[in-house]
Amino acid sequence: MKNLQNIVILLLFFAIVPTAIAQKKIEGIVSDFHTKQRISKVTIRNVRTNEEVYNNTKGEFSILAEKGDALIATSREYFPDTVVVSMSPVILFHLKRESIYIDEVSVVAKKDPDEILKKAKTDYEKAFRLSESGDLFSVGQNGAGLSINSIYSLFSREAKNAKRLKKLIENDYKDNVIEYKFSTQLVSRTTGLTGDELDKFRRIFKPSYFFIISCTQYELTNYIKDCYQKYQKNPSRYFIEPLPTINPILVP
Repeated sequence: MKNLQNIVILLLFFAIVPTAIAQKKIEGIVSDFHTKQRISKVTIRNVRTNEEVYNNTKGEFSILAEKGDALIATSREYFPDTVVVSMSPVILFHLKRESIYIDEVSVVAKKDPDEILKKAKTDYEKAFRLSESGDLFSVGQNGAGLSINSIYSLFSREAKNAKRLKKLIENDYKDNVIEYKFSTQLVSRTTGLTGDELDKFRRIFKPSYFFIISCTQYELTNYIKDCYQKYQKNPSRYFIEPLPTINPILVP
């Protein structure tokens, strides 16, 4: 049984390696056409090989390709964009929004986090499916056997990219839950703060995800009151500069 498993793994290895050697890894960046901000959760597909990868939080990606290959970038709320691989060392995608740009930060707290996660799972169904490799061994009518699909999923580049995207979506979900419950309205109503001072307070005393999902409304309100008392005693002690907005200049 063990010898059979080793043979199957070797066959899969030698079937995949020659194709990978014949290609080279192409790197690239995806940005918003209008704002020039880098965007994440974008799927990049090589039309010739049908390989798909997902870019990271910095908008960067890498994919195996040859000169002349057509790469297609797709993402929610954006029109697809196609780039043909040339001699350029970096591929640049500039995606145009399907609708007028609205700052997501200003509206995300008004949306139910579970609905956002549900939509993400629907939009990225393939990524969630690939990120679950399943059991390496399966039991059938003929006894225990090696799951070929699970082994392929475990080692494939596409599955690794899918797991990375799934992790990003899960982190977004946690942030959305915090924003939804630790809302601007609740903090302002409890403290009386408004404007920049309110934003600063929420940034400094943002609670953890685990506290948010376990506390009651009463406990959350008391947490805000306690934080506000500390803040009033010495506001300068809690001074934190907001994170800078990264707006890289990308040359098409």
